[in-house]
Amino acid sequence: MVGPDYVRPDMETPSRYRFEDAQARDTANTTWWTQFNDRELERLIGIALAENKDLLIAAARVEEYYGRYGAQRGQQFPQAGLQAQGASQRTSRVATPAIPFGDVTVDQYSVDLGLSFEIDLWGRLRRATEAARADLLAVEENRRTVILSLVSAVASSYVSLLDFDRQLEIARETAKSRGDSLRIFELRFKGGVISELELQQVRSEYETAVAAIPQGEKQVAQQENNLSGLLGRNPGPIARGSTLDKLALPAVPAGLPSDLLERRPDIRQAEQQMVAANARIGVAKAAFYPAISLTGLLGTASSSLSNLFEGAAKTWTYAAAVNQPIFTGGTLLGQLAVSEAQQKQALFSYQRAIQTAFAEVDNSLVDQAKTRERLAAQRRQVEALVRYAHLARLRYDNGYTSYIEVLDAERSLFQSQLQLSQTQGQLFVALINLYKALGGGWVDEAEKSAIRPGVDTARTPPVFP
Repeated sequence: MVGPDYVRPDMETPSRYRFEDAQARDTANTTWWTQFNDRELERLIGIALAENKDLLIAAARVEEYYGRYGAQRGQQFPQAGLQAQGASQRTSRVATPAIPFGDVTVDQYSVDLGLSFEIDLWGRLRRATEAARADLLAVEENRRTVILSLVSAVASSYVSLLDFDRQLEIARETAKSRGDSLRIFELRFKGGVISELELQQVRSEYETAVAAIPQGEKQVAQQENNLSGLLGRNPGPIARGSTLDKLALPAVPAGLPSDLLERRPDIRQAEQQMVAANARIGVAKAAFYPAISLTGLLGTASSSLSNLFEGAAKTWTYAAAVNQPIFTGGTLLGQLAVSEAQQKQALFSYQRAIQTAFAEVDNSLVDQAKTRERLAAQRRQVEALVRYAHLARLRYDNGYTSYIEVLDAERSLFQSQLQLSQTQGQLFVALINLYKALGGGWVDEAEKSAIRPGVDTARTPPVFP
């Protein structure tokens, strides 16, 4: 075959990631979402894998490229076709005066078996088949990429939903607590114990908490609608299996940087696109050489249907043709230049995909590590503010300070509780993104989790060797 054979290009890969976790375990091939200990999350992921429209589109594209590969591969083999024909023709004596005996009717029947075969001396058809196979593998890796992104998106959206639930709960609890305080202060104001200044300060903080409730309800409803879209369903409520505080943190996965070349489906997709572009250079080069084709026809022809298959009715032809381009005005050179440029683009895309993957893994590693540190500090901050608010109220009740100190403590506690909930959610999302960045065999395991109601009638595409 003319044209270059594919060889995976050498890529410089780091020996280790910049930010590694000493406690990380090589768990990238496990169904990591089960480590959350939330059966509802597992159920939602199963629904998404069965009904998400983007994934269904990606699966249908795989079927399309199965067909494309089969159609292209079939051109390497002899092509045979059967044609049967029957015709009757009446010749007009008026239109043809030379006919002496009046009108003439001619019947003609034929059955022909045609054969054609292109001798693939230069590998044009084989290179085209190689490219079609690589295209098929590329769209399959694209489907796996959709699965990887889908599972990660469902898990992240679910965690965010629980985070919004927790923030809404904090807002409601704070509004209730401040409402109780407001009623007490209104009684004190009516009794002349406190000034209107203190009353309005308490009312202001109460309304701040009340205003956070509709904002939280909006976030919850919109997040439920977003998650419904990932499930391939109409907007609606989403069941919860747990709360943010009860979710278990999955283990931190590990792996060598070189593993990404085999783990990440987007990298493997980019490589298959490079294989296809490389093979198409051979197709373009083969166009410069002679194309040799053989054709044959074996059949019968008769003017009467009754003797169509008698020995005397047999017909046959065979031929060999050679087509050699001589002058094409630069068309073939242009096609070759296009193929070579596309191969370079595919190579650079492959290199960029690898570099992007390294960056995503490093970013995810540092994200989860630093988020853990921030979460620990915020927990300590909340504990300190709870104590601070308690002491400030004791001081106020005993007349040692004004209510401004109590308001400051409660305001700080409210904000720190909201931030703590957000950081908890961010830590889960950081770990989800780390599993997504590393890729792995869990993509295959995810497909087994798909929930298909009733009988699965999905058509299995034909398999071509």
